[in-house]
Amino acid sequence: MADQTDKTTEKTKGKAPEAAPASAARFDPKPVNVGGESLVDRIYPHRKKIGVFIASGAVIWGIVAIVIHFKDAKAEKATDKLAAVLDLGTQPLRTEGAGSDAPDTFADAKDRANKMLDALAKQGTEAAGPVYRASLLVQAGKLDDAIAEYKRAQGELGLDGVLAREGLGLAQEQKAEDPKNDATTRQKGLEEALATFTVMQPDEKGPRRSFALYHQGRILVLLGKTADAKAAFDKAKELAKDSPELAELVEERLASLGT
Repeated sequence: MADQTDKTTEKTKGKAPEAAPASAARFDPKPVNVGGESLVDRIYPHRKKIGVFIASGAVIWGIVAIVIHFKDAKAEKATDKLAAVLDLGTQPLRTEGAGSDAPDTFADAKDRANKMLDALAKQGTEAAGPVYRASLLVQAGKLDDAIAEYKRAQGELGLDGVLAREGLGLAQEQKAEDPKNDATTRQKGLEEALATFTVMQPDEKGPRRSFALYHQGRILVLLGKTADAKAAFDKAKELAKDSPELAELVEERLASLGT
């Protein structure tokens, strides 16, 4: 789900672009050579910040989606069921050296996500909504199921739909970057992610528009379209003034492109 991806598309029509070279970047950890220096060489010092920013996206989308979903909700019983599931998300991961029988802990984030998905199934509640469930599926490594859930909500109006499309794009990106994929499969997957991020937030003044442009720029880099990527990052920079963290990431991306 990754360091949704992870960790928008924040940030396709026409003739399919030529496949990026085999040495092209693979979901940020792999290099894209720009001016003789790989992208990884340029952004390596910032890898932790970028990874945390992207990888935590699915959790953030899920939480925001729940708040929206329950804005006008009156189903008290369903809320209680959901609260029991969310409580699992507050339980810590097992520390190194702790026994597997340590109470109220999980082996890792994947284990916790699977337990929460099991709890949702047992409670028989749809109260969390598809975006939150999809975010758990990404963390559990079940990308195909996550993509299906995001698609269920991508047509919703307002921020719900924006978050669903953002999550969908990141899940598509992560699936495309599976090391088992050949070059053709990878490029097709990245183009799908780019198309999703392009429609993520079409309103220039709408929420998360800067993130949509940022995600577009990231995917364009992976596809080897440096000039188009720079244009997307420049637009994202103009709109990211109210988001210092995103603005910093955009600046780092532009620097990595030699601009």
